Amino acid sequence: MPEIEIQIGGRGFDVSCQEGEEQFLHTAAAMLDNEASVLTRQIGRLPEARMLLMAGLMLADKTAGIEDSVKQKDKKIQELEAEVEKLRSTPAPEPERVEVPVVPGDVTDTLAELAARAEALADRVEETAKA
Repeated sequence: MPEIEIQIGGRGFDVSCQEGEEQFLHTAAAMLDNEASVLTRQIGRLPEARMLLMAGLMLADKTAGIEDSVKQKDKKIQELEAEVEKLRSTPAPEPERVEVPVVPGDVTDTLAELAARAEALADRVEETAKA
Protein backbone atom coordinates (compact mmCIF):
# COMPACT_ATOMS: atom_id res chain seq x y z
CA MET A 1 0.00 0.00 0.00
CA PRO A 2 1.69 3.22 -1.12
CA GLU A 3 2.22 6.02 1.36
CA ILE A 4 2.35 9.54 0.03
CA GLU A 5 2.81 12.95 1.58
CA ILE A 6 0.14 15.56 0.99
CA GLN A 7 0.13 19.25 1.90
CA ILE A 8 -2.95 20.82 3.43
CA GLY A 9 -2.89 24.35 4.76
CA GLY A 10 0.90 24.45 4.67
CA ARG A 11 1.22 21.30 6.77
CA GLY A 12 2.45 17.93 5.59
CA PHE A 13 0.58 14.68 6.19
CA ASP A 14 1.64 11.12 5.41
CA VAL A 15 -1.31 9.17 4.05
CA SER A 16 -1.71 5.60 2.78
CA CYS A 17 -3.91 4.66 -0.14
CA GLN A 18 -4.71 1.72 -2.38
CA GLU A 19 -2.39 0.94 -5.27
CA GLY A 20 -3.35 3.07 -8.29
CA GLU A 21 -5.39 5.59 -6.28
CA GLU A 22 -2.55 8.03 -5.68
CA GLN A 23 -3.84 10.52 -8.23
CA PHE A 24 -7.31 10.54 -6.65
CA LEU A 25 -5.76 11.19 -3.24
CA HIS A 26 -3.67 14.05 -4.62
CA THR A 27 -6.77 15.57 -6.23
CA ALA A 28 -8.80 15.30 -3.01
CA ALA A 29 -5.91 16.73 -0.99
CA ALA A 30 -5.61 19.66 -3.40
CA MET A 31 -9.32 20.43 -2.95
CA LEU A 32 -8.97 20.32 0.84
CA ASP A 33 -5.79 22.41 0.64
CA ASN A 34 -7.60 25.08 -1.40
CA GLU A 35 -10.26 25.39 1.30
CA ALA A 36 -7.64 25.41 4.09
CA SER A 37 -5.72 28.14 2.25
CA VAL A 38 -8.85 30.29 2.15
CA LEU A 39 -9.26 29.84 5.90
CA THR A 40 -5.65 30.69 6.71
CA ARG A 41 -5.86 33.82 4.52
CA GLN A 42 -9.05 34.94 6.24
CA ILE A 43 -8.44 33.88 9.83
CA GLY A 44 -4.74 33.18 10.11
CA ARG A 45 -3.07 30.15 11.60
CA LEU A 46 -5.53 27.66 13.12
CA PRO A 47 -5.01 24.51 15.13
CA GLU A 48 -4.66 21.53 12.78
CA ALA A 49 -7.90 19.84 13.82
CA ARG A 50 -9.93 23.04 13.50
CA MET A 51 -8.41 23.86 10.12
CA LEU A 52 -9.20 20.39 8.77
CA LEU A 53 -12.71 20.48 10.25
CA MET A 54 -13.52 23.89 8.78
CA ALA A 55 -12.03 23.02 5.38
CA GLY A 56 -13.98 19.75 5.37
CA LEU A 57 -17.20 21.58 6.23
CA MET A 58 -16.61 24.09 3.44
CA LEU A 59 -16.12 21.25 0.96
CA ALA A 60 -19.22 19.50 2.31
CA ASP A 61 -21.23 22.71 1.79
CA LYS A 62 -20.04 22.97 -1.81
CA THR A 63 -20.78 19.29 -2.35
CA ALA A 64 -24.31 19.69 -0.94
CA GLY A 65 -24.94 22.57 -3.34
CA ILE A 66 -23.68 20.52 -6.27
CA GLU A 67 -25.82 17.54 -5.22
CA ASP A 68 -28.92 19.79 -5.10
CA SER A 69 -28.09 21.10 -8.56
CA VAL A 70 -27.60 17.55 -9.87
CA LYS A 71 -30.96 16.49 -8.39
CA GLN A 72 -32.69 19.41 -10.12
CA LYS A 73 -30.98 18.56 -13.40
CA ASP A 74 -31.89 14.87 -13.02
CA LYS A 75 -35.52 15.84 -12.43
CA LYS A 76 -35.49 18.06 -15.53
CA ILE A 77 -33.91 15.25 -17.56
CA GLN A 78 -36.60 12.83 -16.40
CA GLU A 79 -39.31 15.31 -17.38
CA LEU A 80 -37.77 15.82 -20.81
CA GLU A 81 -37.31 12.08 -21.32
CA ALA A 82 -40.99 11.54 -20.41
CA GLU A 83 -41.99 14.23 -22.89
CA VAL A 84 -39.83 12.66 -25.61
CA GLU A 85 -41.34 9.24 -24.90
CA LYS A 86 -44.84 10.72 -25.04
CA LEU A 87 -44.08 12.34 -28.41
CA ARG A 88 -42.59 9.10 -29.73
CA SER A 89 -45.63 7.08 -28.66
CA THR A 90 -48.10 9.55 -30.14
CA PRO A 91 -49.30 8.31 -33.53
CA ALA A 92 -48.41 10.39 -36.54
CA PRO A 93 -51.18 12.72 -37.66
CA GLU A 94 -53.36 11.62 -40.54
CA PRO A 95 -52.16 12.96 -43.86
CA GLU A 96 -54.10 16.00 -44.94
CA ARG A 97 -55.98 15.62 -48.18
CA VAL A 98 -55.53 18.54 -50.54
CA GLU A 99 -57.66 18.77 -53.63
CA VAL A 100 -56.25 20.62 -56.60
CA PRO A 101 -58.82 22.02 -59.01
CA VAL A 102 -58.50 20.71 -62.56
CA VAL A 103 -59.59 22.79 -65.51
CA PRO A 104 -61.72 20.64 -67.82
CA GLY A 105 -60.26 20.01 -71.26
CA ASP A 106 -63.12 21.66 -73.20
CA VAL A 107 -62.62 24.91 -71.21
CA THR A 108 -58.91 24.84 -72.05
CA ASP A 109 -59.73 24.29 -75.72
CA THR A 110 -62.24 27.15 -75.70
CA LEU A 111 -59.73 29.51 -74.06
CA ALA A 112 -57.11 28.56 -76.66
CA GLU A 113 -59.57 29.26 -79.48
CA LEU A 114 -60.48 32.66 -77.95
CA ALA A 115 -56.79 33.52 -77.64
CA ALA A 116 -56.22 32.65 -81.29
CA ARG A 117 -59.17 34.83 -82.36
CA ALA A 118 -57.90 37.74 -80.23
CA GLU A 119 -54.47 37.46 -81.85
CA ALA A 120 -56.04 37.41 -85.33
CA LEU A 121 -58.06 40.52 -84.52
CA ALA A 122 -54.95 42.23 -83.15
CA ASP A 123 -53.09 41.41 -86.39
CA ARG A 124 -55.95 42.92 -88.47
CA VAL A 125 -55.99 46.06 -86.33
CA GLU A 126 -52.24 46.46 -86.82
CA GLU A 127 -52.55 45.97 -90.60
CA THR A 128 -55.37 48.50 -90.75
CA ALA A 129 -53.40 50.97 -88.66
CA LYS A 130 -50.36 50.65 -90.98
CA ALA A 131 -52.41 51.17 -94.10
